[in-house]
Amino acid sequence: MPSVDVHAHLGVPAVDELIADEPGLARQRAADAAALGPESASYNVEQIRSLAVKLTDVDVRIAAMDRAGVDVQAVSPVPLPHAWAERGLAERITALTNEAVAECCSRRPDRLVGIGAVALQHPDLAVEQLRTAVRELGLRGVQISTSAAPGVELDDPSLAEFWAAADELGAAVLIHPWGCTLGDRLNAYYLFNTVGNPVETALALSRLAFSGLLERHPSLRIWSAHGGGYLGSYLVRADHAWQVRGDARTTEAPPSELLRRTFVDSLVYTPQQLRHLVDAMGAGQVTLGSDFPFDMGVEDPVDRLLAAGLDATTTEAIRGGNAARLLGPLPSVG
Repeated sequence: MPSVDVHAHLGVPAVDELIADEPGLARQRAADAAALGPESASYNVEQIRSLAVKLTDVDVRIAAMDRAGVDVQAVSPVPLPHAWAERGLAERITALTNEAVAECCSRRPDRLVGIGAVALQHPDLAVEQLRTAVRELGLRGVQISTSAAPGVELDDPSLAEFWAAADELGAAVLIHPWGCTLGDRLNAYYLFNTVGNPVETALALSRLAFSGLLERHPSLRIWSAHGGGYLGSYLVRADHAWQVRGDARTTEAPPSELLRRTFVDSLVYTPQQLRHLVDAMGAGQVTLGSDFPFDMGVEDPVDRLLAAGLDATTTEAIRGGNAARLLGPLPSVG
């Protein structure tokens, strides 16, 4: 079984060029800048510039994988949301993104598998895009944000057909946050990311669990970044509410049982935290993740897995076996 990094990103310059002058992008950047605060916003601009080659050059990516002991990488777009895009523009953004992911992976099909995008703010369009991504481009699934659009959560009834299509196709749906709706309360110290991202992921997963979506579609392949955010550290509180409150008793199974049907990555940094995550989520639901090439990621996901001192069966599952269950058949690395 190859070592499989499920969490790695690709830059798509064609999309950057397409939307450069769009008012919606300007509004998104202004909101992000306010939420980040001036110091973190400036830092991020410089970081993106410095990472351009790593985000776009396949040979640089493969060399980094070799150094990390990663055999196969699932490549997903940089998770900047475009929920502001009207339908026609959203079609073009998604088409360019998914074609770029497919083209990148076609250069090294022995090492790379693709994760595309959908315009979830237009649910019927997202269904078409998902089917095209999987059936025509050969992508293993799509990456979405922690909400479909402002005021539209992932459990919104308007998304029912999208989730049904993902279930039907056996497509992986990767949930990746971008900042947090707490806004400028996080505008210092990079709290936009360090607090905001895990809060958003915990909220999105909680809504999926309590809404009953995971019971209606028990075979859905849902994955979330950064170890599932804060949720894995405090699942027992959700279960307690489910046990004692009628307004939270919305499912047959408790939230923890439902959330253990989803996958998370191993990007929790320390051996102690990884052991806790495995205990909380189950050995069969954790996958390797690096967040390549960003600074909040790690360059040695395999070494960090080995440092956790887990038993051999669990280690092999996290190293690649669980990714095969999430993504489907993996390339053979000789």
